[in-house]
Amino acid sequence: MSEAKRALITGVTGQDGSYMAEQLLEKGYEVHGVVRRSSTFNRSRIDHIHHDDHIPGKNLHLHYGDVTDAARMSQLVYDIRPHEVYNLAAQSHVRVSFDEPVYTAEATGVSTINMLEAIRSVDTGIRFYQASTSEMFGASP
Repeated sequence: MSEAKRALITGVTGQDGSYMAEQLLEKGYEVHGVVRRSSTFNRSRIDHIHHDDHIPGKNLHLHYGDVTDAARMSQLVYDIRPHEVYNLAAQSHVRVSFDEPVYTAEATGVSTINMLEAIRSVDTGIRFYQASTSEMFGASP
């Protein structure tokens, strides 16, 4: 029997991340998600699939981390050894992107470079998916 594929999802508590986790779990993947430490834990989208040793069938493993922390992302990629990485984390509020441009650049741009570097240093065969937004192209004429 072959080893189950492993996936690492950033932004797993968001809409797209939670749907991706569900889909991969249905396909038999071992799924690992990155969540930020926060004073409020909004995990309502993933509660039904989050791993629990006492409840069979909940196979989403969560790891604390922030995509802007290059060392932590490298450690997670090294420890988990995913076959696939889905980078779905982002600062997704348009208004905030104008109010906090440096943070937005770090969360959506620099963090992507850091994740790619982590993948390169562990295994160049790891598949990578980068989600973005049409907002990056601006208004159409």
